[in-house]
Amino acid sequence: MRTIGLDVHREFAEVAIIDHDGVARAAGQVETTPEALRLFAQSLAKTDEVAIEATVNTFAIARLLDEHVARVVISNPVRTRAIAEAKVKTDKVDARVLAELLRAGYLPGIWRPGEELQALRRLVARRSGIVRERTRLKNQVQAILHRNLLPRCPAADLFGKKGRAWLAEQPLPVDEQIAVASALRRLDVAGEELALVEHELAQVGLQSEDLKRLLTIPGVDRTVALSLVAAIGDIDRFFDSRRLVSYLGLDPRVRQSGNQPAHHGRISKQGRAQARGMLVEAAWACAKTPGPLRAFFLRVRARRGEQVAAVATARKLAVLCWHLLSRGEDYAYARPSLVAQKLRALELAAGAPSRRGQRGSTYAYNLKDVRARERALSEQGELAYEKLTARWQKRRPQTGAGAATGERL
Repeated sequence: MRTIGLDVHREFAEVAIIDHDGVARAAGQVETTPEALRLFAQSLAKTDEVAIEATVNTFAIARLLDEHVARVVISNPVRTRAIAEAKVKTDKVDARVLAELLRAGYLPGIWRPGEELQALRRLVARRSGIVRERTRLKNQVQAILHRNLLPRCPAADLFGKKGRAWLAEQPLPVDEQIAVASALRRLDVAGEELALVEHELAQVGLQSEDLKRLLTIPGVDRTVALSLVAAIGDIDRFFDSRRLVSYLGLDPRVRQSGNQPAHHGRISKQGRAQARGMLVEAAWACAKTPGPLRAFFLRVRARRGEQVAAVATARKLAVLCWHLLSRGEDYAYARPSLVAQKLRALELAAGAPSRRGQRGSTYAYNLKDVRARERALSEQGELAYEKLTARWQKRRPQTGAGAATGERL
């Protein structure tokens, strides 16, 4: 069996080969084009193993090599420290180190999502980019109003019909008027693109049972649920909830040495940043919705402040998502009429016909007494959580090496 390391760049990949006897040699470069990579793949044996460092075009290269070798391992660049901290770092050295780590069984690989999940991740990333662009354009218009000493818009939405009519009447310099008109045109284009992307995402969401299950959590809408489904993929790859929390970067940094107690710092922020941001947004929504999650937020806020409480609630949401998806259960404190409203909104975004004037699945959401009963049940769950935590007593922190084992948790 041979072990092959590829140090991948945009135009080429440096190749290093360790043969059956353990002798390493440089094998030159191969262009990162489909034709050149297919020729390179055909020169490999079925028993060969290939190591590639994760980069933008890694998955495309791995797909071309999969059929021709025994195994393709994509290394995690964050954990491949032998390359990142090397004193002598060249393409040839990097490729050889990858091959040596794979041969020794010390190469930390990453999970490879399927084609459908990769497409969903790209859609979620596109939507996130469009939203950032719209926010940037709106901030530009607000800055123009601010520096010209103009008051706030009396309309609820500056970029709606009434807001734009008010904006057109404001006395602005000619160059500022041109800048505002340009920002509004680009904002309209971004809005059209956002509608198209959300239509595609909604069609994907209708086919996902995991998304429908996550929608049963108050504060989680289809945007948050789609981001989580795209980031998590197969829930079975996470052995427990702590693995998922770590994957989303919501676990605290821990430092411990000798007999000193463990020090828990800020969250690691490693992993899927977009999904982590969506969970924090959902946590703020949960803080305003009756239920055990709001009780948890208020309990942490009383000790640590709002910002820490929001991040802690986001972590609690990640743990809750793991349990719901791994067990195939809906949230115990779900509000049925609200869930039906979310599902109907998902169907409409996917292009389902509107049935105005007909009694549909969301009819119960329009009844005040139904909403009041569901809210009362959620408040009972919140009260039960408050009574449970009121009996807890603060423990003294552990000292020594046992403080970092997780036994206290």
